[in-house]
This record gives sequence, structure tokens and C-alpha cells, in this order.
Amino acid sequence: MPDWKHYPAAIWRPRTERLRGVRDVDPVHPDQLLGIETQKARLLENTRRFVDGRGCNNALLWGSRGTGKSALVKSMLNVFSGQGLRMIQVDRDDLLDLPEIVDEIRGDSHRFVVFCDDLTFARGEPGYRALKTVLDGSIERPAANVAVYATSNRRHLMPEPADDNRASRLVEGEIHHGDAVEERLSLSDRFGLWLSFYPLKMDGYLAIVDSLFPDYPDRLALHDEARAFARTRGGHSGRTARQFFNHFRDRAGSTD
Repeated sequence: MPDWKHYPAAIWRPRTERLRGVRDVDPVHPDQLLGIETQKARLLENTRRFVDGRGCNNALLWGSRGTGKSALVKSMLNVFSGQGLRMIQVDRDDLLDLPEIVDEIRGDSHRFVVFCDDLTFARGEPGYRALKTVLDGSIERPAANVAVYATSNRRHLMPEPADDNRASRLVEGEIHHGDAVEERLSLSDRFGLWLSFYPLKMDGYLAIVDSLFPDYPDRLALHDEARAFARTRGGHSGRTARQFFNHFRDRAGSTD
């Protein structure tokens, strides 16, 4: 177990069955993330309440790829680590170990966000039920010092074949879903905070590029380069803007 006084984060390593402490965390800060102001405000408030020991929710950040979901979760650590927040990253394939991980940190004086990135499940995957247990508890209440923040491209974390909807029916004016749909909803419903992320428009993409190159003298030329780069990537997300920064910064004379 890491010494949490010296390690703000840890990654679960299943082969060695241990948490590996992380000192060199991603320095991303919420102020660097543009175009997601509502999502930032809501996750900051939820995390602030969690750190303060007040009522808060597990959070599901879902939506289009490259829109800042993972970066926003990681940025919470850089805001609140000085107030006792710690973060543990657990991969989807290792969620079977999650109840044991929580057992180890339950009752610790720190508050822990368990970060599950890019979370999706095929029907019947065993990690699905392990996560449900941590979110809702079993005979034992959920750990008060643990919150789960997950990101996913899927709102309900599972595939949604059209055939599943055929079992839904209308009963006295209310929709009753079939078993397959109910199974999907039963997991995502355990996240009390849903934050939706949508594709950036070109103006939003260029605003992020501008923030990455604040001193570049020729905005028109910069935007032309950024648009051309986005075309090679087939899209213009916040992730694309960061990749463009890595691609273009030497030509721009940036030392950042």
C-alpha cells in the first residue's frame, strides 16, 4: 500500500496485486479545459462536497471521444490533493479486484476517487457486478471515503442493440423495459451525477488552439494550420488540439 502522505495517486497492478504509487501525476488543471464549463463546475462542486465529507455522488462522464472527459477527472486531483484527495486508477479488466482495493482503503483518513477510464461492458462481464457492489454496497454499506468517477463513450456503459427495445411495453401509460434494457440501466443508474460531453464545433476547437499558442502572432495562419491538421485526423476535438500543439509547437517557436 502506498504511503498516501507522499503519493497523491496510485495505479492498480493486477499481476503483482498491489497499488503502485504515482508521484509524477498529469498536471492538467480545470482552467486549461475549454468548452466544458458546465461539466467542470458540476464536477468541481461534487468533488468539493466529497472532500468536505458532505453529500456527493459517483460520477459518470459520457460522450464523444476526445472531449476532455478523462482530463477533467484527472484535474480534480490537482485541485484537491492538498485537501486530502487521492486517486486510484483501475482498468476495466481489473474491476474484479475492486472490492478488495476498497477494503484496503476503507476507513483511511484520505478521500479516494476510484478512476475507471473508458468504461464499457459486454453483457455478462464479471467486472460489471463487482463495480455495482462498490457503487451500492452489499450487506456492508459503501465506503464513505470512496467515490467512483468513470468515463465512457456509452451513456449506459453497455452496447444497445435495437432488438433489446422490442421487449419494452406500455403499461397504464408507463414504459416497462425488457430485461436486457433493465440490466443496462441498473448500472448507469447507480451513478448519481451524469455529465454529457458533445463534439466541439470548429470555433471551439480553434479557441483551444488559441489557448495553447497565446503568443503566436498570426492567428489566421495558425488557424489554417490547425484546420488542416484536424482534416488529417478526421475530427476537431480537444484531444486533436493538443495533438496539433505537439505537432506544431516547434515551428511556432514555443518552448512550453
